Amino acid sequence: MRTAYVLFKKYNIHMKKILITGAAGFIGHHLAHLLLKNDYKVVGIDNINDYYDPKLKLARLEDLGVDTSKIEYNKAVQGKIKFIKLDLADKDNILALFDKEKFNFVMNLAAQAGVRYSLINPHSYVDSNITGFLNILEGCRANPVEHLVYASSSSVYGLSEEIPFNTSSHTDHPLAMYSASKKCNEMMAHSYSYLYGIPTTGLRFFTVYGPWGRPDMALHIFTKAIVEDKEFEVFNHGNMSRDFTYVDDIVESVKRLIPKPPQKDNPNFNPKKPDPSISSAPYQLFNVGNNSPVALMDYVKAVEKALNKKGKIVYKGMQPGDVQSTYANVQSLFDYIDFKPSTTIEEGIQLFVDKYLELNKSGI
Repeated sequence: MRTAYVLFKKYNIHMKKILITGAAGFIGHHLAHLLLKNDYKVVGIDNINDYYDPKLKLARLEDLGVDTSKIEYNKAVQGKIKFIKLDLADKDNILALFDKEKFNFVMNLAAQAGVRYSLINPHSYVDSNITGFLNILEGCRANPVEHLVYASSSSVYGLSEEIPFNTSSHTDHPLAMYSASKKCNEMMAHSYSYLYGIPTTGLRFFTVYGPWGRPDMALHIFTKAIVEDKEFEVFNHGNMSRDFTYVDDIVESVKRLIPKPPQKDNPNFNPKKPDPSISSAPYQLFNVGNNSPVALMDYVKAVEKALNKKGKIVYKGMQPGDVQSTYANVQSLFDYIDFKPSTTIEEGIQLFVDKYLELNKSGI
């Protein structure tokens, strides 16, 4: 019996296969590690674009055991995960991948990121976030999956000042092309759930931070400037707050959601007073946040404490496309997966700073 069990483990007979798009990205990298520990067979794709320095993306892949010197477009490289450099907008190769791999689950994290970048390069958001997501939906339609989970964003709340943000609220006033594209993803997912029965769950992430984080995010910008003894900008004169959520809490939430797809004919859905977060189709939306907004200046002070050094702050007015405060009502998610984030800002920022200093020494 033990021999049979060893063979069972060796050949991964029991493993479910999941596609992670954006596997070289911040959240994708952390999610891949967690799912590998939980007996998933992970296939990752990423186009490794130059929105920020690709060296960080390649380092994340190396951390997943991928020999990045062997990466070629649309060619698989086997590490702890199977990795394929591939663009979501490449319809033919995306559909071929789905046909070949027969995924059980899909986690779509790939997207053109950044609210402010969308003000100068809106077309990239259509290519990656809308056309690319359509190709993922088509892949799931042609090769049915048990659950498609995809990243939306807290930015879909736009002009809403109904605090905390609720998934039952309407999100019809986006402030930039990035948030508009994420709202579009939610509507596209609903149509495919309704027409083809694809179980889909959209996740509105709230300000994710942690080790290996993106260099265009505030935490990285603040830390880099303080380390280098340079000035850095704080917008709206510091009068802002964010529902900062540590990346390990984010991926734990995703891990628990993946095997829990929404069901058809949700009895709580009332078509005469429709709740945007549920449907008669197998479709749902969740906020994924810490449920505890933090003042931006407290966040800055935590970075200064972790580095034991004061920062040189330059206060500025509000930026176009930005909002003063984000605050997630996440009770529906807590109830659904029986998990609440527990990482404090002080703990999370210290872990980010430690990894930043380590990577900085190696030139990343």
